[in-house]
Amino acid sequence: MSSAIQVELTQDQMPPAYKEKGSSFFAGDGMKINADSDETSLLRNIQQAGRKLDQAGIRTIEAVGAGWTLERQWALSQGFSDSLNKNEMRWNSDDMGVAEQLQAMYTTVSWARELVNLPPQDIYPESLCTRVIDKLKEVGGEQVSYRLLREEELLNEGWMGIHTVGRASINKPTMLQLDFNPTGNDDAEVDVALIGKGITFDSGGYSLKSSEGMIAMKCDMGGAATVAGALALAIQRGLNKRVKLILCCAENLVDGTAFKLGDIITYKDGQTVEIFNTDAEGRLVLADGLLAAGEMGAKRIIDAATLTGAAQVAVGQEYNALFSVDDAYSAQAMESAMQENEPLWRLPLADWHQFQCPSAFADTANSRPMKGGGTGGASNAAGFLLRFAPNKGANWLHFDLAAAYRKQGDQFWNTGATGLGIRTIARTLSQD
Repeated sequence: MSSAIQVELTQDQMPPAYKEKGSSFFAGDGMKINADSDETSLLRNIQQAGRKLDQAGIRTIEAVGAGWTLERQWALSQGFSDSLNKNEMRWNSDDMGVAEQLQAMYTTVSWARELVNLPPQDIYPESLCTRVIDKLKEVGGEQVSYRLLREEELLNEGWMGIHTVGRASINKPTMLQLDFNPTGNDDAEVDVALIGKGITFDSGGYSLKSSEGMIAMKCDMGGAATVAGALALAIQRGLNKRVKLILCCAENLVDGTAFKLGDIITYKDGQTVEIFNTDAEGRLVLADGLLAAGEMGAKRIIDAATLTGAAQVAVGQEYNALFSVDDAYSAQAMESAMQENEPLWRLPLADWHQFQCPSAFADTANSRPMKGGGTGGASNAAGFLLRFAPNKGANWLHFDLAAAYRKQGDQFWNTGATGLGIRTIARTLSQD
């Protein structure tokens, strides 16, 4: 007999002995989930059941019986995921091809979640980059090459945003430029550039966060983990296009060398940015990534970041937010999200959002001089990035990852990283 707790889909209703109404209940040596609902509700009920099993202290579960599609098993595994990656999910054995797909996806997403959940003494700019290199070498083999640019190299090559944000930390700022090139042609065009915000710890700098606001700030490299995980998953799914991965990594700390309010950064393209808020640092490093993507001649660009609290205010913790001035590419991403069952919502971005953070002393400021950047903060941050996006933002997507991390567990998710966004970006990567 299996040592795993067996989870079964059923038409049975919850026994009357239970105090509260619900869709899942323990029966015998396992759990049953009532499947008599529409698919969207059923997936949520299944994920909630997985969460109950984790909260009950169970270590290993198995999906048994009929009705277990790929998405239903994935929902169960997401609810059952624990913060330390110690739980074991056994897939339904009726279709071993589906089980293999699920295991590959689960391994990759769990790896990305672990990157976010590890403590900041383990994940700092260079260690984040080396872990990503190791993972992508593992899945991409000789088709993967890379460059690591550290402190002086950043200065020499003009990547001033990353250097400015990270120069106050003993763990020096680093940019990773990784090349996945399955074509075998060194001159092949870059189909997509992926850019990830890799702020491995964010104190807020001189715009210092509260202690409570700083506790979860190891998660501020969630964008880097998301795009790295998406590339790994796409490679596993058979990606045959050249993709460049650019991780913009720094720790935003305070010492005598830290950047200050009123400082002005001059970027590689000549644009100047006055610092109104040192806690609006993610956009400063992503600007370098967008400029690098332009230098690489990428046909399409996707960036991802845990960029603004304003996006979470707008869409909650359940959705990621999408920004773009390219309607066709946005529609493609939205379709990918629907196909992968990942909640995504498009928020406003227009050309005029570039001018929402004026400065008397520079081309723009990095925020507005008010708490949280004021109203429309997520769109204004995306507007800042639009200034640096090649081709006036054509073929560019910006993901503000409002759903990437839970500061506290709830009825669907454990505390920590969720991995939401990885599947959507992986599918978008593979599309023409």
